[in-house]
Amino acid sequence: MQYSIPRGTYDILPEDSPKWHRVIAEFRKLVEAYGYAEIVTPIFEQAALFERSSGESSDVVKKEMYRFTDRKGREFALRPEGTAPVARSYIENRMDIGSSYTKLYYLGPMFRYDRPQAGRYRQFYQYGVEFIGSNNPYYDAEIIAILWNYLTGLGLKKLHLELNSVGCSVCAKEYDKALRDYFQPYLNQLCPDCQERFERKPRRILDCKVKECGDIAKKAPIQLDYLDEPCREHFSEVQHYLDLMKIPFIINPRIVRGLDYYTNTAFEVIYEGIGAQNALAGGGRYNGLLNQIGGKNIPAVGFAGGFERLFLSLNEEKITLPGPPFPEVFIITIGREAQELIIPYLNIIRVKGIYAEYEPDRASLKAQLKAANNSKAYYALLIGEEEIKQKSALLKNLESGEQKLYSLEPISDLIKTIQNKEL
Repeated sequence: MQYSIPRGTYDILPEDSPKWHRVIAEFRKLVEAYGYAEIVTPIFEQAALFERSSGESSDVVKKEMYRFTDRKGREFALRPEGTAPVARSYIENRMDIGSSYTKLYYLGPMFRYDRPQAGRYRQFYQYGVEFIGSNNPYYDAEIIAILWNYLTGLGLKKLHLELNSVGCSVCAKEYDKALRDYFQPYLNQLCPDCQERFERKPRRILDCKVKECGDIAKKAPIQLDYLDEPCREHFSEVQHYLDLMKIPFIINPRIVRGLDYYTNTAFEVIYEGIGAQNALAGGGRYNGLLNQIGGKNIPAVGFAGGFERLFLSLNEEKITLPGPPFPEVFIITIGREAQELIIPYLNIIRVKGIYAEYEPDRASLKAQLKAANNSKAYYALLIGEEEIKQKSALLKNLESGEQKLYSLEPISDLIKTIQNKEL
């Protein structure tokens, strides 16, 4: 029987791995410059964690979570998003002790039972940042700046940042009432999911992908008209800091985000040109989440983005990322004795971090030279009868043809030449 990959997943093949390493390295470098440290959480958590954080009526919980029951009857779920596990770890490990705030970032796979399409998978890879410990609007702007600088730093240009405020628990009540008043006459025209959302979370109707619901929602009231004074001032300050950072943005009052824990600032970075799934990343403030899952009432803000859509965008703009590396040196041996001589040194060369290739199945000098050229190696290291007698090796630059004999005892001079490409 031949097995195939599960629907909605994909393999990261060797030719693509260097591209992943590059975008991840750029992300790590940037967030660590802002003072964020990496946190790694399990890929599964108690299902109740996501029910409490994302909302029992959310699509993530109702339709998309991969749930399972262990042998003791406990309910777990593969993590559908990264913020709730980070918040759980923050509380459980008492990260609030000894510091007024905590800066964290994460990388890893998430899981949602969703309809696969371009940029949307059932196992997908996220990068994310969480700032915990302050309600200062500066940190909303800092979080957004990290995301914007990361994406533009990779070379993406067809981006725009959309910004909104979803208010707080106080002003949200008045807004929810206004939404129910608006949608009431259209209730029978809404899809079954939105009819259920009408009572529990009417703002979710604004994010419905059903065309009829979207058309009805176009003239619905907007949250910005219902912000109380503290929320209005907070939103104004976020915009002010973004202006100071020279980060362009547009106000989109329709951003509601798909999870229940968002308060105040909500934002998305949109890329034009990759189809319907064009939100590269998004996030916002979630001041009530930690208290909601058993912690103190500590404010927080963060974002998450998907690597899959990021790669689609990089390909769209034809931004070149590294391919598989070429060998720095290709070992060529003539005869068994030459092989016995070089193998201990080959091990030393590789331990020094030099990419050295060797193919002992190829016996003839001609076949080995051809393999060295095909590998696009920078050097060839040849060991024949004369080299065996002198306990040496001939290093040849495969581009220029220049060559030089090096003693293998000590091997340090040879290693230095290969590392510095001095020949």
